[in-house]
Amino acid sequence: MNEEFLINSYLKKLSKNNPSSLNLNDDVFFDKNKKLVVSVDTYNEGVHFLNFKKPDLVIRKVIRSSISDIYAKGVKPNYFFLAGSGNKKHFTKKNMSLINKSLSNEQNKFNIKLSGGDTTSSKNLSFTVISLGYSNKIVYRNKAKIGDDIYLTGNVGDSYIGLKVLKNKIRINSNQKKYFIDKYYSPNLPIKFSSHLFKMANCSMDISDGLIIDINKLINKQKLGYLIDIDKIPKSNHLKLLIKQKKLNTLDYLFNGDDYQILFTASKSKRKYIKILSSKMNQKISIIGQINSKSKNYLLDNRRIPIKYLKYQGYSHIF
Repeated sequence: MNEEFLINSYLKKLSKNNPSSLNLNDDVFFDKNKKLVVSVDTYNEGVHFLNFKKPDLVIRKVIRSSISDIYAKGVKPNYFFLAGSGNKKHFTKKNMSLINKSLSNEQNKFNIKLSGGDTTSSKNLSFTVISLGYSNKIVYRNKAKIGDDIYLTGNVGDSYIGLKVLKNKIRINSNQKKYFIDKYYSPNLPIKFSSHLFKMANCSMDISDGLIIDINKLINKQKLGYLIDIDKIPKSNHLKLLIKQKKLNTLDYLFNGDDYQILFTASKSKRKYIKILSSKMNQKISIIGQINSKSKNYLLDNRRIPIKYLKYQGYSHIF
């Protein structure tokens, strides 16, 4: 069974009398009365990160990936709890020194505080992060409206190239390697833009499992469809150049996840405001498509590709 089936068939009924769980259909727990916003994420070696050769960079990726869920709701994270499972090969004095320095840097960069956690002995390496923030409101996931523009901050695809470089599945020069590997380990979260989401967004989430699978989650349970324009999906100049140099198929590099940018929808009446805000904040924000009333979803280019036939749908845990 996949992740969605497991949650919907077995776990969702347990949250029936708990409105703060948001019916297990969002990325956070939200208690409006207590103004509490919480996210939980687990990261396993070989699944969420390739290996532990660079423990400081892995921890950086883990922390940023986790707090991204909170930022995508328009909320600033304040605290995080970290649990780690591993063995003496993982938690050496050298590795712990690197981890400690990395955590200190992340705390300073995002003004968050390590507030607890747990450690256990295990053959397999795993980290679980709980992120916590305070707000009396959030931008929910499933509130898209017919006619909404679909927006995406930043770029997609760079992190996936970084992973392919680390797996030695693509050959590029040293400067390109440095850029793409950095994007894999150090996602550039749109933290300043996050606080403005309440002024424009009808719904939002971060891109973690892949653009297409996350758009489907964004409008999950709503009888809506969407059109995505391939040419409007934002790519960095580095990725554009690499695609041109290697004569790569662009579609193979846009839907693989680990981007941690904010995906949101907004009314067309917000276009001018968002454009001005994008320029003022020097934050790339792109309209990539529209929400419509049809149940069929299409990717637009010089053809019209039904999403269900797209080669890569994104990442999903299979049990």
